[in-house]
Amino acid sequence: MLFLDCTHWTPALREGSFVLSMKQEMNTKQVVAVIGASGKMGSALAKTLSKGNYRILLHSSKTNAVQSLLHEIKNNYSSADIEIVEDYVEIGWEADAVILAVPYAAEKGVAEKIRSVVNQKVIISISNPLNDLYHGLLTSPGISAAEELQKQLPNTKVIKAFNTVFANDFYQPVVHDQKLDCFIAGNDEDALELVYDLVKTAGFHPILAGDLSMSRTLESMQLMLIQLTMQNNYNGSAGWKILHN
Repeated sequence: MLFLDCTHWTPALREGSFVLSMKQEMNTKQVVAVIGASGKMGSALAKTLSKGNYRILLHSSKTNAVQSLLHEIKNNYSSADIEIVEDYVEIGWEADAVILAVPYAAEKGVAEKIRSVVNQKVIISISNPLNDLYHGLLTSPGISAAEELQKQLPNTKVIKAFNTVFANDFYQPVVHDQKLDCFIAGNDEDALELVYDLVKTAGFHPILAGDLSMSRTLESMQLMLIQLTMQNNYNGSAGWKILHN
């Protein structure tokens, strides 16, 4: 906002300008980038978050798939503020929060591509470091994929979220009349608040699990849920729910 010769303004005008400035600040949409938007998790996130009051940036190496996704979202939600951004630097520069909707094996490579432009940004790790046989984790004992990412991007605010839900859960987040829980772990209060709202927009019940070290537990939880899903044929629509009085 441009202020001209404020010394001649009345107190009422100055107060009104301040209120207008605050309203503009409050109405500013947060920009959320989804890298890996054409994958199952990435597209599910893009579809559900586009219903909220966010500006969504999509990135994928699969051009045709992400264009089809964009077309589908705009057909279903005409008011969605969403676009495709092909350049990693541009998407990292513009976004307030970047969701790395990519497998664990690709996470570090993507992080390196946006490293120079995501200082103080929120980075959301949704990956689970599973081995090929789904009977163990690839991370070393005492560290999670999210903590590895935080070490790689020390000037960012890494949050673990969405790793304890399946892609199918986004389309049916209520099972047997219970809204599925989605756990969040991180060290920065403002970043946790932002991700908390994203989880609610996606249709889940957000639970703050603790600081980023709790992501070790969250990644192990999903390993167990995947194993149970395979053993009991849950068809990829199972989830966690904490029941309490």
